[in-house]
Parts: sequence; structure tokens; C-alpha cells
Amino acid sequence: MEKLLQGLREFQENYIPDHQELIQQLAKGQHPRVLFIGCSDSRVDPTIITQADIGDLFIIRNAGNIIPPYEATNGGEGATIEYAMEALDIRQVIVCGHTQCGAMKGLLQIGELEEKMPLVYHWLRHTEATRKLVEDHYSELPKKEKLDLLVAQNVLTQIDNLQTYPSVRSKLHTGTLAIHGWIYQLDTAQLLAYDEDSKAFIPPHSKIYTDLENAKPVKPGGLSLEFNDTMRPGAGAPSVALPTFSEPAQPHWPGANRLSPEQAARIYGRAGV
Repeated sequence: MEKLLQGLREFQENYIPDHQELIQQLAKGQHPRVLFIGCSDSRVDPTIITQADIGDLFIIRNAGNIIPPYEATNGGEGATIEYAMEALDIRQVIVCGHTQCGAMKGLLQIGELEEKMPLVYHWLRHTEATRKLVEDHYSELPKKEKLDLLVAQNVLTQIDNLQTYPSVRSKLHTGTLAIHGWIYQLDTAQLLAYDEDSKAFIPPHSKIYTDLENAKPVKPGGLSLEFNDTMRPGAGAPSVALPTFSEPAQPHWPGANRLSPEQAARIYGRAGV
């Protein structure tokens, strides 16, 4: 607690005097352009990862970065999404999972949670499609590879769920909304972004974003994740190792054509991507 109070003092003494114009603008209303849907995990803080400023991100965080399908629950996620679309006119959505996710570890042992943590058990039922896909087709994978696959597939499941919301679907239809799937890698502090063409998570600075006007965000429906047919000794399932990260010569940001240069630089430019 002492550390938090010290941080508050530094915020009041150093940040506020240097950002008076921004503080005054935000006092009149918020105008974020990005809805960031992430996990509650303390190691995955959206504003720190992206180095976003106050007012840049509208944020939903919960266990497993889960978005229940429309009308599946009366929780705050649906209301926040609706407000973001209708009141704030959000044009960019990021669904961000992360490696070593505790919620996805729970999904690997969902049967044991019902008695020990019943609320967690019922919450994870909203991503049952993720668990079933992985168990039906990749059950023989080693635990770590299976967890990586759950993390990746869960991001796609939540993007599918997000598209069940009428306000989201309507904006996608008119081309005024782009949805991006991210995975934050805890061990390297790097990001991978979903590429719809290759059906894989790749470094967001790679070729898919070299032409921002032609960048391809996730489209409605039909999401899938494919893997190289590299056979492991003694197993019939393909390898699902995530792509390795490599730093490009020239940075490019997903969806930056719909952001101001300042917002794009803050949100994507220093995100470790």
C-alpha cells in the first residue's frame, strides 16, 4: 500500500503539472478510440504494455479475457461493449490473451473447479468452445503446447463471441470497426497479432501491416487457427508452437489508419511490438 501511495504522490506532483492541457480536455469528456479486452492477470497491464496515456484506452479486464456471447449473461462486459460502440463510437477493438494464463490452465482441468471454485467454473463455461476444440483435436499434445494453443484459440473464440453483439456486427458490416487478436508473451514481453490470411499469430510489424490502407483486421465469422503439419515423434497431432518474434526494420501499427498519429504512436509504438 505504501508503494501505491507514493505513486499517487508522484502522479499528483509530477504528472499532473506536466499534462494540464490533457487533464482539462478529459474533464470535458472521454474520446478513446480503442477498446482493449484483456485478462485481469497482474502481469498484463494494457496501459503499461502499450504505454498509452490517460484517455487512450477503454478497457475490459476479467479472468481469461472472456466475452460472453450476447445475452448469455447480464454481466458488465456486454454493457461495456454496448457503451463503447454506441456512446464512444469506438473504431478499434483489441482482444488480448497472454501466455501462462491461469484461466486457461483452469480450462485444462475444468472438472476439478466445479467444487473448489464454482464461480470460476461457471465463468469458464463461456469459452467451452475453446476447450472442446483443443481436446477433440489436440488432446495428445504436451501440457505446455496445449496451454499455448488454448490461449491462442481462446482469443479467436472471444472475437467470435464479440461479433454476436448487434452494435459490433453493425459496425463490422459498414467497415467502421476493426477487431485485432493479440497474444502477449510473458517471458519475452513481446506481442503476436492474428493474421487472418495465414490463420496464425505473427509479429504485428510483419508483412501483413506493411500497407496500413490494406491491412486486414478480423472479419465477421469463420475464424479458425491452423498449424503447420510438422509431426512430433510418436504423436499424430501437428505442432502448435507459436511463431518466434523478430524485430522489423520499419514499425507499422494495426489499424493505425483510423487513429490519430499521436494515439497510434502511444498505443502501438512503444508496446514492445
